[in-house]
Parts: sequence; C-alpha cells; structure tokens
Amino acid sequence: MWFIANLNNSSLISCYKDVEIVFKSILINLFLVYLCAVVDTSSISSDLEYFANLIEKAAIEALTKATIFLPPDVKNALKKAYENEISESSKAQLEAILRNLEVAEKLRKPICQDTGLIIFYVKVGYDFPAIKVIEKAFVNAVKKATIEIPLRPNTVNPITGKNPGNNIGRYVPFIHWEFVEGDSLEFIVVPKGGGSEAVSILEFPPPGEGLRAVKRVVIDAILKAGAKPCPPTIVGIGIGGGADIAAILAKKAAALRPLGTENPDPDIAKLEKELYEAINSLEIGAMGLGGKFTVLDVHIEYAHRHPATYPIAIVFQCWAARRASALIKSDGTYKVYQ
Repeated sequence: MWFIANLNNSSLISCYKDVEIVFKSILINLFLVYLCAVVDTSSISSDLEYFANLIEKAAIEALTKATIFLPPDVKNALKKAYENEISESSKAQLEAILRNLEVAEKLRKPICQDTGLIIFYVKVGYDFPAIKVIEKAFVNAVKKATIEIPLRPNTVNPITGKNPGNNIGRYVPFIHWEFVEGDSLEFIVVPKGGGSEAVSILEFPPPGEGLRAVKRVVIDAILKAGAKPCPPTIVGIGIGGGADIAAILAKKAAALRPLGTENPDPDIAKLEKELYEAINSLEIGAMGLGGKFTVLDVHIEYAHRHPATYPIAIVFQCWAARRASALIKSDGTYKVYQ
C-alpha cells in the first residue's frame, strides 16, 4: 500500500503498461509452444522428403519394367498373332519380335531403341499426404532412369532443335492428372514411341455423316500409315468432345486399355469388332509385309460433342505397347506391376 500510495498517476500507468506487455509476451510464447507441439514442421518436411524419394523410386522401377518387359496382354496377343499367321514373311517378322522380347528380358535391355516420350497418367487421392512433390519426383525419376536403364534422349526443343540429353523438357514428362477420393497415389507410365505417333490424325467430318465418317476416316488412316507405325498396332480412336479431348481419348484408348478387354458399351464393342475385322482384311500385315494381322486390337473412347462438330482422332500404338503401373499408399508401402 505504501508503494502504491507513493506512486503518482503517470507512474501507475507506466507500471500497468509494463505488466500488460509482459503478460502479452507470455501469452504469445505459450501459443508458439503449443503450435510447435501440434504442428511439427520438421516432421512435415521429413514426410515430404520421404514420399518424394518413394515416388521417385517407384517411378524408376515402373519405367524400367515398362521399357524392358511388355505387359502380359500385349505379349499374349503377339504370340496369338504368330500362331495364327499364314503369311511366311509376316510370320517371320512376328517371330523376330517375340525373340527380341526374350533377349530384352534376358539382358535387361530396352525392347526398342526408341524408348519413347515419357507420359504419366496419374490418379491421386485428395488426402494423399505428398501431392506437392509428385511432379518433381517424376522429373528426377526420368533423369535418373535415362542414365540407369538407359533411355535414349528423346526430348528435342521444336524451336531450337536442341536436346538436353536427359528426357526432360518443356511439359515433358507430360502428366495427366486425375483427382479422386482416397489417400493413395496410382500412376501408369507410358514410354510412347515416335514412329507410331507420327501417323496420328485428327479430322472433323460433317456431323451429319456420323459413324459412317468414323469408319471412313479410320480405314483411310490405316491405308495412309501403311508400315510406318510398325504393325501390328493397337489403334486408339477418340470420338467427340473437342480437338484436344478427342486426341487425349484416342491416346488413352491406344496406350492404357489392356488388349482383349471388351468395351462395356455394347454399341462401341460392336463397332470395335467391325473395325478390327475391316482393318485386318486389308492384309497390310506385320511390318507391312502382308498378312492377317495389321492390328492387334481397336479401342474406342468417346465424349459428348458440340452439335456443330464431329472430331475424330486416331492414335497408333506400335507392337511395343509399353506401360507399367505403380500404387503408392499413404502408409509408405507400394507396388509396381503390369
């Protein structure tokens, strides 16, 4: 009491302000301590680094598998074509392809010198804990795989003509993103060869022609392509949407869908079978040498279109239909498969 009584008003105000500052400082420090306890930033950084390394490792393994081993469905389709081919020249080509696959697996070397332009088709859960590091992990994986497998450097700047030598470039590797419910990451890596890609087409026939235009455009494209896409091929057809949508659908149909699977839409399944038989009746054959098997399969995907347009995209996939998948779970486990 004596202390307070002997303080003038200004001293009291100053004292109260000092106490207030100290009290606020204590509260702030307590809040920071609580925040650090609840949100361990070092742990988050560590988890991201862990998943980045995990995704990179899985991507390298998937690229290695895709480049050296054909998926079982593709290999089985090639064997079936060989067994049923009656043309001696085409049969010899199919035999050489199958022998090539055996040597590639035995030596663990790429099945084709064109190791493709790398594409990732990604399906990632909204709750996957490391979405932000996926793209960088893929880029690092492609760089390392180029040296380790090895892969032929296939990324060329279309303006300058320069090749960086590591299969990395503007928009390459290209990543198709799809976000879904869940907490896992699943992707398919496709090394897409350039020879078959070079004969892909996009046309806009009059909408009134409908499916008659699809059949005409497909047969014309097959005849024009001839031996260039290294038949027997897989023909992917994208119908509808816009120019970009049709092309994306066609490539996914050619590169992702397993051979021998039936389209769930009965009308599309019927059209696929009709086109498969019509194309093979042309008898272009393996490597264009004549024979029963110009295509291994025909796959169609479609999107609803604008009334004024009828886009048709056709993407060829050569016999070396390379792809491999990986599934990475949020608990850190993963598997690579074909």
